[in-house]
Amino acid sequence: MNYLLNSNVIVAYLDNKLPPRGMDFLSDIVDRIPNISVISQIEVLRYNTTSDVMKILSDFIDCSVILPLDTKVVKSTISLCRQSKIKLPDAIIAATSIVYNFTLLTRNVDDFKNIHGLIYENPWDK
Repeated sequence: MNYLLNSNVIVAYLDNKLPPRGMDFLSDIVDRIPNISVISQIEVLRYNTTSDVMKILSDFIDCSVILPLDTKVVKSTISLCRQSKIKLPDAIIAATSIVYNFTLLTRNVDDFKNIHGLIYENPWDK
């Protein structure tokens, strides 16, 4: 199964803030090269933090597959926004997951629960 990691999952994983089973589950995914949306890349790297933390975040992003905001994702995002009330970044992440046929890993399941066609899991529930 292929997964798309949401930014909250990335930060929690890198900070070792998931339950042990969630950490083990994500370690397997990260070892196979994680997939993330360009939106998650922006969300993870936009904050001012220490140079040590930024190095960890940047290294993770550099080792990930960054899925772009291409035409298919844009069209799917527009469709999702017309169907339900959702924030634009979340719509782009959901659309990316749907277009690439990935399961979205997120802690914010409430943000995504009404998105038709989206499969998601919460690693904190592992």
